[in-house]
Amino acid sequence: MSDYETDFVAWTENQAELLRRRAAGELVNDMDWANLAEEIEAVGRSERRELRHRMVRLLQHLLKWHFQPERRSRSWQSTIRTQRREIETLLEDSPTLRQTLPEVVAKAYAAARQEAEAETGLLHLPQDSPFTADQALTGELPL
Repeated sequence: MSDYETDFVAWTENQAELLRRRAAGELVNDMDWANLAEEIEAVGRSERRELRHRMVRLLQHLLKWHFQPERRSRSWQSTIRTQRREIETLLEDSPTLRQTLPEVVAKAYAAARQEAEAETGLLHLPQDSPFTADQALTGELPL
């Protein structure tokens, strides 16, 4: 049984060291290539999940902001600003994710709509997102 199954942190540290040695030109034979590839793919999936999660939260608050103007608050405004900032950081770190934004908005909207309906009691929210990716990330929010 390898460290991959018994001590993941030790495995990652060992594999990182082996990769550095390999990059320096040393021939090393102990690389766990299959698990390394799987973990690298998992990092990419994690970034995509993070983007979806933050987009759900952003769209949820944008729905509340748009459809309940009488209840607008600095707290909602703060959440919208925070999610926008964190999404922009994700997109700066992983620019490839930017091209997936329309799809992410479409998929995240269903969950955002559900959350907004459950929280507010609003039952007539649009089936499709009233916000494009650009509008969600940059629209003005007057208080």
